[in-house]
Amino acid sequence: MRAPEFWERRGLLPALLAPVGRLYALAGRLRWRFVRPWRAPVPVVCIGALTVGGSGKTPTAIAVARRLAALGRTPHFITRGYKGRLAGPVRVDPASHSAAEVGDEALLLAAAAPTWVARNRVAGAKAAIDAGADCLVLDDGFQNPRLVKDLSLLVIDGGQGVGNGRLLPAGPLRETMARGFARAQAVVMIGKDATGISARVPRSLALLRARLAPDPEDAAALKNRRVLALAGIGRPAKFFDSLAEIGAKVISRNPFPDHHPYATAEIDKLLAEAAKRDAVPVTTTKDAARLPPALRARIRVLRVTLACDRPEELDRLLARLRQ
Repeated sequence: MRAPEFWERRGLLPALLAPVGRLYALAGRLRWRFVRPWRAPVPVVCIGALTVGGSGKTPTAIAVARRLAALGRTPHFITRGYKGRLAGPVRVDPASHSAAEVGDEALLLAAAAPTWVARNRVAGAKAAIDAGADCLVLDDGFQNPRLVKDLSLLVIDGGQGVGNGRLLPAGPLRETMARGFARAQAVVMIGKDATGISARVPRSLALLRARLAPDPEDAAALKNRRVLALAGIGRPAKFFDSLAEIGAKVISRNPFPDHHPYATAEIDKLLAEAAKRDAVPVTTTKDAARLPPALRARIRVLRVTLACDRPEELDRLLARLRQ
């Protein structure tokens, strides 16, 4: 689904849905009260968000795993495998698994470190530890109480903030900001803070500022080129703006719902439009995992990585993890 426009503003509909949001919050609190969490024998780092949608959790998780590896750790990812049909625990094999089986995010993670899809995160954690993991990185799962987290990083999209600040379904919040901040140790702000949300982050939390940096080779190849852009992510506009920022001439913007499973017919149509308009079809790495395999090679990908303004601050947080 696409995020409703009213999630970005206050108004009558969000106000009418607010009581449902309070019930949603109550259900979340009860879940935490009655679940007894399991403490893994290795450190657990959780990459979470206060809101639903594309805040940048997966690039952040990949950056964290790479820093852990640089510090001498052997990290494994645990992910729910959203939109994938396998319940797991199953170790992701990018050569044999598809996005329909394990989800698009799991395929991205598996390119960086061993990755386990598991609806039951405790079972996934145990499988990863048995396979040699000496630390775990959860891509999402901040609102899941089943695993004790040693370090929780909340990712916030600077351009989106927390929308209208209301709880689901009245707004994009998964829980109240106060409750979320109380369980976190740091906030990762991706991009310029356009909504002033930084001022609401408690001083007790580390505030890490970062950006999604396009791959230099991809950026050079697309500079001054006419491009037809397609994206089925949380905020497609963010991808379209990134293309414009590297100097690409975006002549057609084609947004799709997050995790959209592309059909051959709709991709054929976009490829025909690109050819007619003398444009290069371009998408995200996450979208590429969901393209029909026979057509994947015909669409360029703009790769991005998380770049921290002060990477040493992230290293300090990770160095404190128990051995």
